[in-house]
Amino acid sequence: MLVIRKREYLTALKVILSFISKDSRNRALSFKSQLDNKINNLVNFPYKFKQSINHNDESVRDMIFKGYTITYLIENDKDRISVLDIYKWIDK
Repeated sequence: MLVIRKREYLTALKVILSFISKDSRNRALSFKSQLDNKINNLVNFPYKFKQSINHNDESVRDMIFKGYTITYLIENDKDRISVLDIYKWIDK
């Protein structure tokens, strides 16, 4: 199974990393590294996290990571996971 990071996710992540790096560049790099590891592990257990509260579809899931919600879509027919978005609950 392949993990694809969509443009909206990458754009939102860039903003988050920029904000974190204002305090500490090392923390921003650590955040990204830990997040990437967690996302890459989704291929092992794609249904590990709960169904998204914002979507009425079993294939759309919300992973919580350090106060952020990462929304992803399990596309079994294409054998991939598409990471759709990352946000803080207060931002939505």
